[in-house]
Amino acid sequence: MQQISSDVLRVQQGSLYPALHRLERRGWIKAKWGASENNRRAKFYELTKSGRRQLQAEEGAWRKLTVAVGQVLETA
Repeated sequence: MQQISSDVLRVQQGSLYPALHRLERRGWIKAKWGASENNRRAKFYELTKSGRRQLQAEEGAWRKLTVAVGQVLETA
């Protein structure tokens, strides 16, 4: 995430795995074990169908929030 966002988004190491576990408990992602690029054992995560629906809902809420904040800033 940090690399894709050009160093803008950073997740603290102690925050990532608890968040992934919460998402998994809610059924929004599923995990499976596999081999990494350097052939080490690694856990891979993917969105479930309900996770995709939740992501769409969150994206909609985010868009509404950014529009509202933009409107407030324009009038300030």
